[in-house]
Amino acid sequence: QVDVTAMVQLFSYIDVTDSGFIAAVLSIAFNPLFWNVVARWEHKTRALSRVFGSPRAACYSLGAVILMLNCVRSHCFTEAMKSQPKLESLDCHWAYYSGFAILAVGTLFVISSFLALGFTGTFLGDYFGILMEAKVTSFPFSILDNPMYWGSTAVYLGWSLM
Repeated sequence: QVDVTAMVQLFSYIDVTDSGFIAAVLSIAFNPLFWNVVARWEHKTRALSRVFGSPRAACYSLGAVILMLNCVRSHCFTEAMKSQPKLESLDCHWAYYSGFAILAVGTLFVISSFLALGFTGTFLGDYFGILMEAKVTSFPFSILDNPMYWGSTAVYLGWSLM
């Protein structure tokens, strides 16, 4: 026997039929699928490098597309959060400031990861044959194995709490 009352109560706060929620879920799932499929395809075929004339130009172009897709994802996420029911217990100052602190830490990890890796290191340059000279072990990689992923997750969690 499994007690599902907690799940039933949780799902009473999520409207899965809301078009904004569906768009957010689809964009969250689509983005990493898209860039991984494209990067693996590039690694096997070098087609983007040929089309753009160089691996760097192709990597920068894919990076620009990924950034645009991330803007769409963030917009969809924000709209979904606005349209979903709000937990009354989270409608207070401590939840807002806790969310802000989590968002700030996440932003620190994302920005410091980007600065440590550079554009091509962040946006799949290795699939284009653009390799770094050595493994990055400085902050934030000295603290977490995947600070960009953890940071992004923290940003969305903090945003949700706010």
